[in-house]
Amino acid sequence: MTKTLAFVLYPGITPLDLVGPLQVLSALAEFDPSFEVAVVGQDLTPMDTDTPLKLTPSHTFDQVTEPFALIVPGGVGPTLVALANEPLLDWIRKAARTAVIVGSVCTGSLILGAAGLLDGRRATTHFEFRDLLAKFGATPVAERWIQDGPVLTAAGVSAGIDMALHLVERLAGEQTARTVQLVIEYDPQPPMGAIDWGSIDLDFFRPRARAMMESALADHPALLSRLTT
Repeated sequence: MTKTLAFVLYPGITPLDLVGPLQVLSALAEFDPSFEVAVVGQDLTPMDTDTPLKLTPSHTFDQVTEPFALIVPGGVGPTLVALANEPLLDWIRKAARTAVIVGSVCTGSLILGAAGLLDGRRATTHFEFRDLLAKFGATPVAERWIQDGPVLTAAGVSAGIDMALHLVERLAGEQTARTVQLVIEYDPQPPMGAIDWGSIDLDFFRPRARAMMESALADHPALLSRLTT
């Protein structure tokens, strides 16, 4: 039976959160046809992202009800708004009941939290919003990606590629994962070098994150209060 790896699409996401791991897992499906990928949304309407690019789902929620894996991408303001999107949360809850893997990239983990799927689990997200995971009963960890039971969460944006390669290794073995990494030529060599996390003043970014929440959740005061008090 074909195993569906479903990426959740909603308005305003950060494209790389979805497209990075989608490219990795599409390569897996090419090498192993027992897997297929799908991009799932409430309907098939093209959706805005936080760039000029629009993205369109390949399937609707009604067409993919029991995926083998589901992965939720993140973003900034629109992702915070999505924390109150009940049709989205309801599909994620139902899909998670039978999914072997429940994953997220960046602030997509906050959506998993809002759906009630992180309680008692270790999880990560973008560093500016990591502390919010505790509001959903999770234990925040500063890792590139982390697995806790069926839940697999990745940190900010590009970390989704690393998470997806780990997932390929888990599903198809190390050699296939290495082949996928080679085919997409994933060999990071950033011109500024690696991030020196020990030198980053995380407190400096907290007012920015709070301002984003206050703007995005102005129409959802109860949720805003939950996340900021």
